[in-house]
Amino acid sequence: MNGRVIAGRYELSALLGQGGMGQVWIAYDRRLDRRVGVKLLRPDRLAGAPDAEELRHRFARECRVTAQVDHPGLVTVHDAGSDGDDLYLVMQYVEGADLADHLAEHDPYPWPWAVCVAAQLCAVLASVHAVPIVHRDLKPRNVMVKADGTVTVLDLGIASALDTDTTRLTHTGSPIGSPAYMAPEQAMGGTVGPYTDLYALGVLLHELLSGSVPFAGSTALGVLHRHLYEQPVPVRQLRPDVPAELEALVLRLLAKDPEHRPADAQEVYQALAPLLPRAGAGREDGTGAEAAGGLPLPVAPMDPTRPFLLPHAPWPGRAAQPAGAARPAVTAVPVPAAGPDGTPGEAYLLAPPASTPPAPAPLAAAQAASAAPGPVPPGAAPPPPAPGVPVPVPVVPGAAPYPAAATPATGTDPRTPAPAGAPGGPDAPVAVDVAAAVDEVKRLLDHGRITRAVDILGGILPAAAARHGEHSPVVRTLRKQYAATLMDDGQYRRALPELRLLAEEFARDPGPHAARQALQFRFEAAQCLEALGEAAAALEEYRTLLPHFEAAPDDAVRPLEIRRSIGHLLLALGERGAAQETLARLLYDAERVHGAHHAFPAEVRRTLEWLARVR
Repeated sequence: MNGRVIAGRYELSALLGQGGMGQVWIAYDRRLDRRVGVKLLRPDRLAGAPDAEELRHRFARECRVTAQVDHPGLVTVHDAGSDGDDLYLVMQYVEGADLADHLAEHDPYPWPWAVCVAAQLCAVLASVHAVPIVHRDLKPRNVMVKADGTVTVLDLGIASALDTDTTRLTHTGSPIGSPAYMAPEQAMGGTVGPYTDLYALGVLLHELLSGSVPFAGSTALGVLHRHLYEQPVPVRQLRPDVPAELEALVLRLLAKDPEHRPADAQEVYQALAPLLPRAGAGREDGTGAEAAGGLPLPVAPMDPTRPFLLPHAPWPGRAAQPAGAARPAVTAVPVPAAGPDGTPGEAYLLAPPASTPPAPAPLAAAQAASAAPGPVPPGAAPPPPAPGVPVPVPVVPGAAPYPAAATPATGTDPRTPAPAGAPGGPDAPVAVDVAAAVDEVKRLLDHGRITRAVDILGGILPAAAARHGEHSPVVRTLRKQYAATLMDDGQYRRALPELRLLAEEFARDPGPHAARQALQFRFEAAQCLEALGEAAAALEEYRTLLPHFEAAPDDAVRPLEIRRSIGHLLLALGERGAAQETLARLLYDAERVHGAHHAFPAEVRRTLEWLARVR
């Protein structure tokens, strides 16, 4: 027993493994008396790490964004926060085996199984990319195969929480992630996007089909060099029974240029769909009926074809047991392991159930993060509503709010009531109290309840527009707060149209202040495009904006930030020469503005040094 209790609730029991930036523990939730997995992160191991408060803020934001993704293929995160110098994630207990062990136990791995695993991963990736979230570290150790054949993705949000503009590289100078599964743009320290996860999916699929990753080596640098410059061996040369269309899909996923990969996870799923087994192709009664690829129907645990052959069917081993009966558990024994590139890793050996089943342990608790709502302390904001539940908006006491479309457009100060008899006055239904809602939003933001604040702002905007006018100062102020809060909450897809609308409105106003505001909103819109993985569109917008910001005499830092983004986007688009030239010139100017030892030029210098190493 370790004895340490995290956040006064989670008692650490046994160390499952540790890596370069953290540890994974089995723990017990004292409040709910359940086993959980706890991952402790050590951000001090990152090069150029920002101050602790900034990192905790970013970590909390990534946790909130991750918590908004609702998909059965994602592990549930119970809690997240900081305890002393550590950031912690508390995850559900996941029963099964990680995909790396599953592959090791089935050699060769049946190609229909590989197709079914990849199809399930596509469904997960489509959900997370829509947020948008980029996993950045998709690999077999971060995928669990459960007894019913379904897969669960782990570690969502961790890499993105630690990968900032000034922490793209670890303390060793290499990019954050697993070299064997790292896309070329990620290997060069460039901007990542959904296309980065699709490359990792291609590596994973190649490994399932051939038994090995396409690019291996004795060092991380050697592996990354092969990702950049070598072509993968087509899987049919290693295994002729793989369908030609499956081989073609793997090669598309492994394209060096993101523009040559499939457009999204949906397109990958559609390519896999003709190869999936048909639902209801047979029975699980041991009659020997066969499914796709000549495989027996899934009567054993952890058969990935089962969700497609028998969708939503109960797991027979579990259904046959009487209520309250103990069932055998697959337990995990942690052992040291090495990755394909020779770096230390975490592995788990599956132990068969004993005659008296031991207490199950979480397998691979290196999982993604978010804080689940607990009891609300006095004065704190209430938890966000469930999806589909209307968001309550503060109203004038004793009155019911109008529907947004029917709200009277009278008055300019939301605190000033309309006269008696007038629409919205004492003799008429009272409209939403925008001022009270704004006060509530401020209180929520002070308590860190950003997602709840976003819901309230989005709810009052239509009512405020109907009452005060779409282009009124009140609505413009609300829209600015709404866009800023969406950005802070990582909801870039929702923030983008608001920022574009604000940029258009301010561009129509006279005066230099309005013009500068319009440029700022366009800059934030470009940041959204970059975060959404739309590298070409973001690059074009940054290049358009750069001369305007360079002409501003009062801000020498913003042009440097734009040039850094341009360099990273050029790397993402495979234009390595142009990127190196851009970053080299940037380094000179950044040292002149910030000094040679500032975090900004230090990060640019590390990127250039890394690019020289992987040449």
